[in-house]
Order: sequence, then C-alpha cells, then structure tokens
Amino acid sequence: MKHIRVQVIISGLVQGVFFRATTEEEAQKRGLVGWVKNRPDGKVEAVLEGPPDEVESMIKWCHQGPPEASVEKVELQRSEATGEFYGFEMKY
Repeated sequence: MKHIRVQVIISGLVQGVFFRATTEEEAQKRGLVGWVKNRPDGKVEAVLEGPPDEVESMIKWCHQGPPEASVEKVELQRSEATGEFYGFEMKY
C-alpha cells in the first residue's frame, strides 16, 4: 500500500495540555512516522506519514486531541510521502 503524507496544523488550546506527547503516542500506536512540535503562534504542527487509513485515523484524533485540549481548527496539507522519517518524534 502506498503511504501518504499530511501536514497538520492544530489551533485552539493545544499547548501546555500534553498535545505533543499524546500525539507522539497516538502516532506510534498507528505505526506512523514524522514529527510534532509547538509553534510560536500557539498552534501545534505535525507531519504524518504512513498508510492512508492510519493517517486518516490520526487526523480524526487531532480534531479532539487529549482530554485537556480544546481544538478549534485543524488545517491539512496533503502530499506524497517522502520516506525521510524512521520513527515519530516530538520536536522542540
């Protein structure tokens, strides 16, 4: 199955609520690769690569996030997977 890549930008109360750590855990459970980081503008950004069904499952999760989060908006940019990642990590 061909892998896909999605850049996700999540807005709302998403920093300081374990969004990055939980995103890392959820992505690893789904076998996805890529990264997640806090942005200076208060949003969380992630790049997800993997099987389409698992990426779509992760996108759905991003609309809710961890219990402490309050997601207002999820922006997506889809592209072809690059294969540049070997795991999923939290960036600082």
